[in-house]
Amino acid sequence: MNKFLITSDTTCDLPEDYCKANNIDIHPLYYRFGDDEIYGGDTNITPAEFYKRMREGEMPTTMASNPEISKEIFEKRIIEGFDIIHIAFSSALSSSCQNMSVAAAEVMEAHPGSRITVIDSLCASLGEGLLVHKAISYMNEGHTYDEVVSYVEGIKLNISHQFTVDDLFHLHRGGRVSKATAIIGTIVGIKPLLHVDNEGRLIAVGKTRGRKKSLTALVDKMAATMGNRNNDVVMISHGDSLEDAEFVASLVKNRTCAKEVIINEICPTIGSHSGPGTIALFFEADVR
Repeated sequence: MNKFLITSDTTCDLPEDYCKANNIDIHPLYYRFGDDEIYGGDTNITPAEFYKRMREGEMPTTMASNPEISKEIFEKRIIEGFDIIHIAFSSALSSSCQNMSVAAAEVMEAHPGSRITVIDSLCASLGEGLLVHKAISYMNEGHTYDEVVSYVEGIKLNISHQFTVDDLFHLHRGGRVSKATAIIGTIVGIKPLLHVDNEGRLIAVGKTRGRKKSLTALVDKMAATMGNRNNDVVMISHGDSLEDAEFVASLVKNRTCAKEVIINEICPTIGSHSGPGTIALFFEADVR
């Protein structure tokens, strides 16, 4: 039986030490400020600096993965003797999944007998990260390559993404709300509640008035939908808003059986569209 490993993208938002400990290659996506400053891969600014610049009015743009770079990452592992299961950023939010499929096909053609399966996670941020974590755990239990692929495909639509943003104007830029809604909502303190649907798209599902209520609503949704699912590990990502992420983590620990909560920053690829202050909660649910 060939040995295999699991890889993912920048957008999985898993902590760097977690990825190193679990031998997870991360394929880069890219972002830029203006025409000249391009970041991604080994060239980045800190999350704090990224969100500081957004708060000061700079608006970054994003770019998908580079198939040529992904080919190099895949090929290195194939030459080392590994088959690969790649869990990719939602195809509804980026062309990166398609780019990964192109890169994988070219590497397999150049190396007959190798296997690279690209799975469209239909997830984002630590929702994608949670799916990777579950895949790693399942693999470490001794399951085969095909069993892990089947498991991931079977569970991915049970990864619930519940999040709220602090600034409606970033959603307006992305076409999620109208300009009028952004202006009025900001004036009266409306905080939208959103999720990622079964097609992997960002969808508004409700609203609250006030920041604390919006954060509590994320955990309310978890309590109402998680059923008897395995939520030993829950994940929370944030747009330079650690205190709020820790507040949500405390609610999760008080109201659920979660044994561990992993918190990490939202990467610039996603943060460019959600903005500073975004808080997202990820868990396994009966339905998204």
